[in-house]
Amino acid sequence: MLATDRVAKTRTAVPVAIAHGDGIGPEIMDATLAILEAAGAQIDARPIEIGERVYRSGLSSGIGDEALETLSATRLLLKAPITTPQGGGYKSLNVTIRKMYGLYANVRPARAMAPFVPTLHPSMDMVIVRENEEDVYGGIEHRQTADVTQCLKLITRSGSERIVRYAFEYARAHGRKRVSCFTKDNIMKITDGLFHRVFTEIAREYPEIENEHLIVDIGAARLATQPERFDVVVLPNLYGDILSDIAAELCGSVGMAGSANIGDDIAMFEAIHGSAPDIAGQGIANPSGLLNAAVMMLGHIGQGTIAKRIQDAWLCTIEEGVHTRDIFGAQSTRCVGTEEFASAVIERLGNTPQRLASPEIGRCVLPEQPVATQVAAPVKERRGVDIFIDWNEGKPEQLAERLLAVDAQPMKLAMITNRGTQVWPRASASTRCVDHWRCRFQSDERVDGASIARLMAAVESLGLETIKCEGLYTFDGVAGYSLGQGQ
Repeated sequence: MLATDRVAKTRTAVPVAIAHGDGIGPEIMDATLAILEAAGAQIDARPIEIGERVYRSGLSSGIGDEALETLSATRLLLKAPITTPQGGGYKSLNVTIRKMYGLYANVRPARAMAPFVPTLHPSMDMVIVRENEEDVYGGIEHRQTADVTQCLKLITRSGSERIVRYAFEYARAHGRKRVSCFTKDNIMKITDGLFHRVFTEIAREYPEIENEHLIVDIGAARLATQPERFDVVVLPNLYGDILSDIAAELCGSVGMAGSANIGDDIAMFEAIHGSAPDIAGQGIANPSGLLNAAVMMLGHIGQGTIAKRIQDAWLCTIEEGVHTRDIFGAQSTRCVGTEEFASAVIERLGNTPQRLASPEIGRCVLPEQPVATQVAAPVKERRGVDIFIDWNEGKPEQLAERLLAVDAQPMKLAMITNRGTQVWPRASASTRCVDHWRCRFQSDERVDGASIARLMAAVESLGLETIKCEGLYTFDGVAGYSLGQGQ
């Protein structure tokens, strides 16, 4: 009988979609479900197939209609790691599920298990709250010229406000004292600048919680050297993805960490590590990451007492040195495989850890989260256009000479850049130019769409290939675009 079939099914059981995944996934899922069953978890496990086999069958998303129907019905997913086939044409299953179901918050606790799991930071105990839907993870990419590719970074006020509020509400609900925000708004002043600005606005609503903002590079450096100074950290998607793995490794092992992906009414729980196909089938994988994700899931569905019982048994197992190979070391007493580790946890159900702290387990969704602030719509005016050109036939001043001959009224050619660096009207002879040119036409008055269409047609008539255009807008009189050098 599969572990999936043995999990308790009573009238009060909560339906949960179960994905065994690829590589070591089936092994660690069976171990996790065995522990949940022994602890009395009231879940109705409903297996779904996702991952490599589904990809290979021709579905680029890695998930089929039947699995989607089950997930929509259960509104909960406990997922083992999957393998995405190498090469192009395959979508990230995690990104697909997160965006399809609005799983906007990724919550990853990172707590040291010192001295039982070696770490340089024994006092580390933090939670990373990562925005899960936006940033460069929209997957909007293009090859524009022979030499240049692009990826669009999208940050919204509503998305930023949602995740920042979640971070502060999470801190309040779990007794955390400080929320830190990392961005790179000294460079990306509009996108990351918006995230930082929203953080500052919302922080004022939580005067009892300390707040700070750090540029992501120095924030990452301090996370690596002084992680104990952080409590809750909220970040845009890309930074959160990278730094949450770093935080898990600083604790001693990526294999120990679980995570929650939270939406308004659907949630996905998973280990943060990969499918590790190199050790699949050997029975040596550490199920702790998936087990900790399952503990978060039980707290989320209101089975906190059972979750705490499992967490305590797991902590006792770690304290007593019963370790899988990946964390086996000087503090270990016995090296065990996947099934043996699960059996050890089951044997310790009802025990209380003596040295490792066992935090209370609460819900990941916060029902009292305030309604988003209503912001008045700004006055929006188009004042010009950036036209991007694929051209590789000369110097910047030659391109400018051709464009100056175009009737661009009511706009004028204001600037040409190459890979974002201004090359006209002022330039350095040392600037390396490629075949990707941004040509900015601006006006002091409102510009209509017809004027831009005429301009683009005129540029094309010169034999110049336009590959993209971006409108230049002001919002309440403030430029909504980067000004560039000399602007």
